[in-house]
Amino acid sequence: MHRVRFRDPAGSVRRGEWSEGEISFAGETYDSKEVDVLPPCEPTKIVCIGRNYAAHAEERDEDVPDRPLLFLKPPNALAGHGDTVTLPEDRYIEHEAELAAVIGEQCRNVSEADAEDVVAGYTCFDDLSNRDDQDREQNWVRGKAFDNAAPMGPVLATPDEVPDDARIQLRVDGEIRQDSTLDHLIFSIPELIAEITRYMTLEPGDVIATGTPEGVGPLSDGERVEVEIEGIGTLEHDVRQP
Repeated sequence: MHRVRFRDPAGSVRRGEWSEGEISFAGETYDSKEVDVLPPCEPTKIVCIGRNYAAHAEERDEDVPDRPLLFLKPPNALAGHGDTVTLPEDRYIEHEAELAAVIGEQCRNVSEADAEDVVAGYTCFDDLSNRDDQDREQNWVRGKAFDNAAPMGPVLATPDEVPDDARIQLRVDGEIRQDSTLDHLIFSIPELIAEITRYMTLEPGDVIATGTPEGVGPLSDGERVEVEIEGIGTLEHDVRQP
């Protein structure tokens, strides 16, 4: 099942079911292109994982970490399917296609064996990164937490919809930039959930962005980004840079 948050023509926020470009809610059917598709959840925090694909660590000329490398994006970083993201002015911004896991219940100290029980579903995610500032600072606030630096969507796919080796691809104006599969993750989703919940409580709607494969690259004013993950669909957003 693919669930979607959207704003209907009357301006009300609804949760419906997405199928082949149509959204169903309370006996009504909407064309997904004619409503405002919202981020599929409302997180208190987005926990991101750095260098979770070996080939991406290599292209960044950095070592593969011996434990998950964690950093945070706040709720102001959210953007949705179809949005136009305004990038920081005069900064070098790169795209990073990722699978995001959305948490379904409050949880702490979750074992790897029980980790899948707390996942509500999966969605597409673009970890927009300001490299100019990221490479200068330790906590990556300017580099990762700027407004709308976390486009995600369009739907929340239930776990059974997403294969363990699902293909993940990112395109810019139709050109393939990133193309890999989820079985190249260094740290699995159960490992990530177990590690994160050793240190913090995850709330319903919180997001874990699981890391990006190789092929990250620059974005420029007016370009269109597509993040497609097998079993989920395609997140689309535009970028604007003053």
